[in-house]
Amino acid sequence: MTTWLSISANSDFSLYNLPFGIFDSGDGRPRAGIAIGDHIVDLAAAAETGLFGKRRFFKKIFEQPVLNDFIALGKPVTNRVRRKVQEWLCRPETPDNAGNLLADRRTARMHLPVRIGDYTDFYSSIEHATNVGKMFRPDNPLLPNWRWLPVGYHGRSSSIVPSGTPVRRPYGQILPKGQETPVFSASRQLDFELEMAFIIGKDTALGESVRVENAEDYIFGLVLFNDWSARDIQRWEYVPLGPFLGKNFASSVSPWIVPLEALKPFRTKGPKQTPPPFEYLNARGARNYDIALEVAIQAGDAEPAVVCRSNMRHLYWSMAQQLAHHTINGCNIRVGDLMASGTISGPGPGTYGSMLELSWAGQQPIPLADGSSRTFLQDGDTVVMRGWGEKPGMRVGFGEVRGEILPALSSPFLP
Repeated sequence: MTTWLSISANSDFSLYNLPFGIFDSGDGRPRAGIAIGDHIVDLAAAAETGLFGKRRFFKKIFEQPVLNDFIALGKPVTNRVRRKVQEWLCRPETPDNAGNLLADRRTARMHLPVRIGDYTDFYSSIEHATNVGKMFRPDNPLLPNWRWLPVGYHGRSSSIVPSGTPVRRPYGQILPKGQETPVFSASRQLDFELEMAFIIGKDTALGESVRVENAEDYIFGLVLFNDWSARDIQRWEYVPLGPFLGKNFASSVSPWIVPLEALKPFRTKGPKQTPPPFEYLNARGARNYDIALEVAIQAGDAEPAVVCRSNMRHLYWSMAQQLAHHTINGCNIRVGDLMASGTISGPGPGTYGSMLELSWAGQQPIPLADGSSRTFLQDGDTVVMRGWGEKPGMRVGFGEVRGEILPALSSPFLP
């Protein structure tokens, strides 16, 4: 495909992508857009021209500050909107209304793309689960249930923030090494987790299950996800019910939702599953995605240093399996719900998707570009995650999700 618009060959936002997001141009009017190169197609303005038909209906849909109602129209409609924009961009000559329909993506302010009702985080990378298990249970790294089902927990949707939002170091209880009594303190082991997440695009009723072979009908698209983690707080609190304050203080998402349809060229088979999963989890065919992932840490104003390169294809449990298991008990899902993969680690040290693994629980410092090193994140550090699929002549990327660590606030509860 070719376009009259100038787009870098290395752009994440090519004609083959066209992801959806919510932006404003400094005018305080959050509205729907599609990213293309360094530009945004203003969907509300495009609707007003009649590009999608039903001018008033689509203009009202696209002027909303979240994409939920648009997504709820269903894939036949959302895919048609994407195709209409693609056709408009592929016209042989520059359209007369191009200037009125395009905004500058580099200066636009991005918002959360959806109203997130519920958020579930999975634990679906066998490399990550094994690494963490080796640190704390060397004789039994993988718990008995891990190969039988996608382990997950219900997270906190209220603290999910868009890329660029600073994250403040959290407080909680910590058990110092060699002590029997915990202390109240700001986290000393703040970490990132490299994840992908999918956005639910279709409601189900309470009591209804989503079959694994139909799961992708209920997935609108994907985003990058950084599940910030306070490892020391988490280590003390997680028994017996799992993560709490060590996780719920913040999670960051990339602002552009890449539709599942744009990722079809990057389908791939996942790892062999042993033992074979139950029939309701038997996802035949290519259900994983070949999405390259990268994490960099920027210390203050220094150059960012890439500390991890991984790939979504390493996930042991696919998105389809995650959703099928989530709903097998009749749990209902709603448009805008977000489900994250858990940390995506690969088979080698440079592919580990968290500082906990990269530094092996603080034993192996990671060098940065300014000459300093890290075992966990420090105040002033900025974490930048990127992801993309690429084939000859085709690139579909997610842009980035970034967040800077701010110091903990002063607390009246400290001695």
